[in-house]
Amino acid sequence: MSLEYHKELDILTKKIYKQAGVEFNINSPKQLGEIIFGNLGMKSSKKKSATGNFSTKVSVLEELAEENEIIKEILAYRELQKLLSTYIDVIPKMVSNDGRLHAKFIQNGATTGRFSSQDPNLQNLPIKTELGRKIRSGFIASKNHKLVAFDYSQIELRVAAMLSGDKNMTAIFRERKDIHTGVASFVFDVPMEKVDSEMRRRAKVINFGIIYGMGVSALRKNLGGTREEAQKFYDNYFHQFSGVRDYLEDVKKFAIKNSYTETLFGRRRYFPNINSRIPFLKNMAERTATNAPIQGTAADIIKLAIRYAEEDLEKAGLLNKAHLVLQIHDELVYEIDENVLKEADKIIKQAMENVLERSYLHYKTDIPLLVHSGFGDNFGEVK
Repeated sequence: MSLEYHKELDILTKKIYKQAGVEFNINSPKQLGEIIFGNLGMKSSKKKSATGNFSTKVSVLEELAEENEIIKEILAYRELQKLLSTYIDVIPKMVSNDGRLHAKFIQNGATTGRFSSQDPNLQNLPIKTELGRKIRSGFIASKNHKLVAFDYSQIELRVAAMLSGDKNMTAIFRERKDIHTGVASFVFDVPMEKVDSEMRRRAKVINFGIIYGMGVSALRKNLGGTREEAQKFYDNYFHQFSGVRDYLEDVKKFAIKNSYTETLFGRRRYFPNINSRIPFLKNMAERTATNAPIQGTAADIIKLAIRYAEEDLEKAGLLNKAHLVLQIHDELVYEIDENVLKEADKIIKQAMENVLERSYLHYKTDIPLLVHSGFGDNFGEVK
């Protein structure tokens, strides 16, 4: 891949030089800005960066992509350059003597309670573009093994329904319906079978937006359309899902009073800025505090899942044939001997789905935690 991508990078470099009429350092934002806005005389609404130089951020370049072929080449160059410098040229040098890559997973690496990963960071392997996805196929299972990914389905929304006790959201999950379609059905007041893809898209934006404390302005930006439409959609959502609204409000009040929030399992996160006199800091703390119990509970669940799956595999005598190799967001990736694939798949799935009842809380809920799995010979094949 390195040879192939470097060759491609050289071709793009020559094309860019030819169209610019001069050789320059494409990786230098200053030189690139001078070529685009100076030499080539392009116009942008967001021309200057904070330092007074021309801004060459991706959003600025994308705005200009229709104007000149050189911009498309620069964007392609940037993507290749990033893949080479972050992954392709770096990762092979980090491989250990045993032929494996051992990243560090940091238990308290993220404030939400999730793991973070470094040297290298394996939690952000590219997936959006074809060129990026190819990198995933460089991670292969050892002989007679498969890589198997287990992914919690919409865990944060399930946690939101659980913690808030919202009756409409709970009903959608309990009946095992698609949450985005279900929410769209309530908000747009149409039967589920009449929900079209645009309605579902809008419901998805607000579902995830609510978890991350999105306000009306951010919602409008993500939905498109006017502020009035976004406000109406926002109000209607909270009218239909008043349990979620009340729960988020209660969390905010609790955080303002105590300067911390707690996950379902009692893990605290502190917010020293929640009573700050600086509005920006106060608002940010309030927004983060509101969704901290949801994100934090999801993080606790996946950590307990790792433990219970390990215990159950050991009980079944399969620990030497199925081992955890990666944790990414709501997903666990195991390397499993082909001969025990079916058995191990079932054990891991059950452990992940029954975390709440098995935990010291013995927490009972009628919202099922659902896990999907998929396997392949390399990480690129795993869906």
